[in-house]
Amino acid sequence: MELSNELSFHRANALARLSLAKSIASHLSKTNVCPVIVCIGSDRVPGDSLGPVVGTMLEEKRTPAYLYGTLRSPMTAREIAPLQRFLERTHPGAPVIAVDAAVGKSEEVGLIKLNASPLYPGSGAQKQLGCIGDLSVLGIVAERERGFRALELVRLGNVYAMAEVISDALASAIQTL
Repeated sequence: MELSNELSFHRANALARLSLAKSIASHLSKTNVCPVIVCIGSDRVPGDSLGPVVGTMLEEKRTPAYLYGTLRSPMTAREIAPLQRFLERTHPGAPVIAVDAAVGKSEEVGLIKLNASPLYPGSGAQKQLGCIGDLSVLGIVAERERGFRALELVRLGNVYAMAEVISDALASAIQTL
């Protein structure tokens, strides 16, 4: 399954895990290098914790990938530029998958978006912090119209449910390589 511009699945869709896993595996099958997964976010704001929760779940699953960003050791958007330089030196040629929470339109909340392009953390808050990744996974956790405060009001249960789908799909995709 070749990944075109963007694929979107609602976290409650029964086929989301399988479809995401197949799309990610297809992208990763182009190389035989161990992938890098960068899970971006902060554990201080529920809506921004999607990345670190995904990272922690992948760590608990013992996913065979280089993993950066967990609840114990979060990777924030401000650390993207130095991390990018580090990854270029430490994991040359490795495919990088970036995972982050995002804001969107009210009808997009709950969607998981997969893009064959870099992720621009902080862009929802009009911040230019650089980009990272060859493949990006965004979980739409809140409405853009509500501003940054919306991320503080997101229910952790919704973030957790979305993180389960994303981590299961990533683990499954990587296990098939």
